[in-house]
Amino acid sequence: MTTEPARGNVLEEQIDQWRGFVRRRQAISAPDIEEMEDHLREQIADLESNGLDSEEAFLVAVKRMGNLDAVSREFAREHSHRLWKQLVLVPEADGGPGAWRWRELGVMLAFAIGAGVAVKVLVSAVDDEMALFRNLPFVVLPFLAGWFAWKSRAPWRVCAVTAALAAVPALAVNLYPFTQTPGPYPAPGMTEVLAFTHAPVLLWLLAGVLHTGGRWRSHEQRMDYVRFAGELAMYLALLALGSMVLLGLTAAVLSLAGVDLEPFMEDWLLPFGVPGALLVAAWLVEAKKSVVENIAPVLTRVFTPLALLMLVADLVVLLVNGPLTTVDRELLIIMDAVLVLVLFLLLYSISARDPLAPTGIFDWLQLALVGAALAVNAVALTAMLTRIAEFGFTANKTAALGLNLVLLVHLAWSAWLLLGFVRGRRPFTAVERWQTAYLPVYAVWAAVVVLVLPPLFAFA
Repeated sequence: MTTEPARGNVLEEQIDQWRGFVRRRQAISAPDIEEMEDHLREQIADLESNGLDSEEAFLVAVKRMGNLDAVSREFAREHSHRLWKQLVLVPEADGGPGAWRWRELGVMLAFAIGAGVAVKVLVSAVDDEMALFRNLPFVVLPFLAGWFAWKSRAPWRVCAVTAALAAVPALAVNLYPFTQTPGPYPAPGMTEVLAFTHAPVLLWLLAGVLHTGGRWRSHEQRMDYVRFAGELAMYLALLALGSMVLLGLTAAVLSLAGVDLEPFMEDWLLPFGVPGALLVAAWLVEAKKSVVENIAPVLTRVFTPLALLMLVADLVVLLVNGPLTTVDRELLIIMDAVLVLVLFLLLYSISARDPLAPTGIFDWLQLALVGAALAVNAVALTAMLTRIAEFGFTANKTAALGLNLVLLVHLAWSAWLLLGFVRGRRPFTAVERWQTAYLPVYAVWAAVVVLVLPPLFAFA
């Protein structure tokens, strides 16, 4: 028989989930959320006094509160002056939220300029193009991580440990004697390419520790970082497209006047613009939390069915391409990239979903997407194992095999949890928690690729 403290704990967990859901619609301020929570608790107490248990009272009270998106829009209408000030950054008196945003903007711009200076120094100091690419993440991402640490007020011990961990791969990619592949046209060795592609993943996950303010064990903080990463990608894409249009038009106009814009772009605009765009996009994501409408649910509902169709087509291509031993290596690499993209879409869609919403057709589409990804992963994994059995291990095959095994575990358990959710056997929070709990596995595997594979394969 359930005890009173146990029922109380369950109720508090449910209210915590509700509060987190409302908090994501940040047109509603913190005092407004507290007022709504007080009203919710009064409703629950009234319902319990009428004979309902705590779980039933919570569900009925939430239903009586109405649709939270509608509540959010209502608050936006009543407090439109607040939203407008937040969006246009009008400072308020007495150091209010607007003044804080101006300060935040100034700090972000300082980090952006610092990142640009660091890139400019790196470009001037390094002649080897591959060494430049290897080190770019190590001179740009620390400034983004520094802004994370400043904004989240991360403890200095957390900052020091994170910096020490990031220094290990930085030393590795610069001290390992990577060799070039033999031939008339020397090219970077495969372990060097793997280090270049996996080091940013490791650094990005380490930066997430500072984004959480050192509270990396918190599921909510980790999920917020997933949501941040998805929206950051969207903002970067928009900034890149807009910049390309503006630069193209500017270059066309200047060329008519006999002015060549290319030297300025190469020497100044790209070194400062690219890292600056990353910092600006990150700042915009955080500032956009004050906006009512969230584009994430819309995007996930558009791209999930499209990604499902893409995976089905890829699976057909893999199956009809002949024996698995003859599957082209480049095709397998592309399949891995597709699977990583699908995984990112899965994480983003899960982070955007309302955990209290009932099961719908979109949840079944997500389950179908994960199932198709599992099928593609299984076929690609079989092809890799077949090629390894015939031709032996290489650094590239080992990295691809490890990534596919990591993806297989992630997707398989996600499918199992999603199946339980759509069948009404487990809450959606179980699906959410698995996604963020598994993220450190990717950090570990990226560290293995960067630190272990080069000496294991003799730097070749």
